[in-house]
Amino acid sequence: MRRPRQGGFTLIELMVVLVIVGIATAAISLSARPDPTGLLRQDAARLARLLEIAQGEARVRGTPILWQPSAKGYRFSPQAYRGKTDAFAADTELRARDWQAAPLRVSVRPPRPVLLDVEWIGAPLRITLSDGQHSVTVLREANGHVRVH
Repeated sequence: MRRPRQGGFTLIELMVVLVIVGIATAAISLSARPDPTGLLRQDAARLARLLEIAQGEARVRGTPILWQPSAKGYRFSPQAYRGKTDAFAADTELRARDWQAAPLRVSVRPPRPVLLDVEWIGAPLRITLSDGQHSVTVLREANGHVRVH
C-alpha cells in the first residue's frame, strides 16, 4: 500500500523564500534613506533655471534685474529708473521664494551684488549654497549659460 504524499513546502524552500524577502527588505530600506543634499540640489537647480529666466526678462524689459538672497530665501527686483524698484509679486516665476533647505548660507564670487543686465555677455559668477554640512555651486559662465556643479 502506498502512502499518500503530503502537500506543502520543504524547509529549504521556506528558507530560500525568507532569504529573498530579507534581501528585498534590505534593498528597500537602503534606498529609502533621504539624500542629505537633495533639497540643496533642488534649490540650486531651481535657482539656475530662474537666473536664466531673469536674464531673459532683463533683456526683454531693457532694465537690469537684481537677485537678492537671504538665509531664508531670495527675490528678484527689476531696477527701474531713478533708483526705484518694483517687485515681481504677481510673477509666477520670478516672485520671492523661500529656500527648501532653509536656512542657507549664500556666498557669491566675485563678492558683489548679482545684477542681471541687458548685455548678452556678462562676467562669470559663482553662487555657493551651503546648509552648514553640504554645499552646491551654481555657475554662470560669461556666455550666460547657468549650471549646477
